[in-house]
Amino acid sequence: MTVELKSEPLYRKIKNHILERIDSGEWMASTRVPSENELVKEFSVSRMTTNRALRELTDEGYLIRVAGVGTFVAELKAKSNPLEIYNIADEIRARHHDYGAEVLICEPVKANEKIAAIMNIESGDELIHSQIIHKEQGIPIQLEDRLVNELVVPGYGKQDFTKNTPYEYLIKMAPLQKVEHVVRAIMATGAISSILDMADNEACLLIERRTWAKERVASTAKLYHPGSRYELSGLFKPE
Repeated sequence: MTVELKSEPLYRKIKNHILERIDSGEWMASTRVPSENELVKEFSVSRMTTNRALRELTDEGYLIRVAGVGTFVAELKAKSNPLEIYNIADEIRARHHDYGAEVLICEPVKANEKIAAIMNIESGDELIHSQIIHKEQGIPIQLEDRLVNELVVPGYGKQDFTKNTPYEYLIKMAPLQKVEHVVRAIMATGAISSILDMADNEACLLIERRTWAKERVASTAKLYHPGSRYELSGLFKPE
């Protein structure tokens, strides 16, 4: 059967055709996708066009091409820039995937001496502690463990973070002035490994982040990611 193509660029139509089947679950991870020759016949396009579509989807992380074997749907693996603050929901939706969140904790706590020093407050001062699992296609890709100073970010503890992410509320109420990042590879504890549905002995990527707003520390967060489903990448130009 020949697929009718209209005004959209031909290579993009082929990309969308493949993405729709991945997003719908029709083509799961490790599923072999049609070859270039098969796509040429199905879409009545040139080999160069199908090659571009498959190459771009491979570069974007949706496909894996194995020389002499074929092209396959890649395992889900999120990617972000370690030096940027971003909304994880937007990042997931940009990949044409469904975003979901599960709130484990969102409650007031008293700062101990260590936390007080990090947040630049007094020991015993109140903070809001939130723990949220961020999911892509129903699969956990990040555990966000965050402490927020409501004197800087009023109303944080009353938000429904299944509807909007902490990022969205923090940016709205306390625009960033400064950010501190630390990125480490760790072995997750049993609790974190269980929450993120990680395999035994799987490495965990941890981003520790502290943000300032209104001349004060607004929040500190530990962002845990399964090593097999998440990676960091970035590009910068020296001045």
